[in-house]
Amino acid sequence: MDLVKDLKWKKGMDVATLVNSLGKVGFQAIHLERAKETIIKMKKDGCKIYLTFTSNMVTSGLRGFFAQLIKLGLVDVVVTTVGGIEEDIMKAHKEDFVIGDFNSNDVELYEKGVNRVGNLFIRSESYAKFEDLMKPYLKDIYSKKKRVTPSEIFNEIGLKLDDEDSILFQAAKKKVPIFCPAVTDGAFGFHLFMFQQDHSDFVVDVVKDFSNILFSTSQDEKKGLISLGGSISKHHAILACLLNGGLDYAVYMTTASSSSGSMSGASTNEAKSWGKIKDDSDAVTVIGDVSVTFPLVMVSVLEALEKENLLKE
Repeated sequence: MDLVKDLKWKKGMDVATLVNSLGKVGFQAIHLERAKETIIKMKKDGCKIYLTFTSNMVTSGLRGFFAQLIKLGLVDVVVTTVGGIEEDIMKAHKEDFVIGDFNSNDVELYEKGVNRVGNLFIRSESYAKFEDLMKPYLKDIYSKKKRVTPSEIFNEIGLKLDDEDSILFQAAKKKVPIFCPAVTDGAFGFHLFMFQQDHSDFVVDVVKDFSNILFSTSQDEKKGLISLGGSISKHHAILACLLNGGLDYAVYMTTASSSSGSMSGASTNEAKSWGKIKDDSDAVTVIGDVSVTFPLVMVSVLEALEKENLLKE
């Protein structure tokens, strides 16, 4: 039986020590420490590790951190929503996003051509520039192949980017596939539609990508999931692993409540009723803002793995 222990600051305290101390504080702090230990086990156990996140996290400063994790060999498969693809490309082309305010005058922002994501601002002009970028990218891809999957498109674009902080760039470099089942749900999808109006033989094969994520692992391979947020990105990875015997390890991080019955709020315990996570798996759900919880957990993971020379570039 573990006892509650008071958290104390110590001079020179690193993140790993802080997270370890939080493991004795109680409430969600305990889950942070459990999440850290679960991710370390994933890596040491040789798991195929799936990282899923929603686009708002790429809007934030977590984007470069995700890219770094791919570079360090912590991620084998990425699943995200299409806004994350768009904004990764925008940032790779030097578009800056601004920290604003949750309580902004949104009508006034609209009149100024500013779009709000929580307390972050994106200029409409950034999307106009994105349109200019998409045309040559798609033309080049079309010249090579008329029928492509979304993951192939992302890989081709990633190979052309020159930004160490880009998710697409690092994924292409490390041969980590990026899946986005709802590729039409955003500006990216609109530009695919517009391109197809002039090139009717251009086909984006989403079903083929479903086959690709299914065959990204097997029944015999150990599988781990780090799911940030929820929605289709979370479920797509879970479904692929379900059809391959279920997850051996899982860490969910979300602000959603399980009481809603939503995928975003569904806990690791609920997933066991579907066989998505094995009944003897090491799994934990952390409730809290991922912009806070994930850096705490993942930096402490990196510190631990670095000490054991388990990171690679």
